[in-house]
Amino acid sequence: MEFNEKLQQLRKQRNLTQEQLAEQLYVSRTAVSKWESGKGYPNIESLKCISKLFSVTIDELLSSDELITLAVCENRSNLEKVYGLIRGILDVMALCFIFLPLYGKPYGGYIYAVNLLSFAGTTGTFLVIYWAVFLILIGLGLAQLAFAYWERPVWRGRAAKCSIAFHAVAICLFAATREPYVTLLLFAFFAAKAWILWKQTQIKSS
Repeated sequence: MEFNEKLQQLRKQRNLTQEQLAEQLYVSRTAVSKWESGKGYPNIESLKCISKLFSVTIDELLSSDELITLAVCENRSNLEKVYGLIRGILDVMALCFIFLPLYGKPYGGYIYAVNLLSFAGTTGTFLVIYWAVFLILIGLGLAQLAFAYWERPVWRGRAAKCSIAFHAVAICLFAATREPYVTLLLFAFFAAKAWILWKQTQIKSS
């Protein structure tokens, strides 16, 4: 008997609905439905809760093959979560673009390197756009960290895609406005995020 069948049998023996079981395991009803339909396995913590709730051992719940599958899935999930956290941190690090002296400010025939707080571009519009770019990047980073913490992989993935696309636009913007230091640093961050995305693709394909 497979895990999904065992879980369904144990639940029905206790006269529990999927929703009631989900409440006792502190997961969503969708998660329980997915486990019982054989489309996935609970993580280690949920598995321990199931074991305790129904007074059975984990070995009784899962076969050796299922335990191996669970371990592989858990490892993959943990790696994806770590990569998501790193991507989020890279976006939050856009704070450094506000405080580092990366912007050329002409004064008295010379060009001085100043931070964004002291920067005054040729027009006030540029300054507003620069602030908007970095605030959006920081916001996307915080969103990715929040989705990673609350284990929302779908939303974390969407935020990551938005971050990559917006980051590419930001590089083009600063290259067009001739801010070489900002452009180079943004490109370095972008390359790091692209490498992480490539690693995640490898994990999913393995």
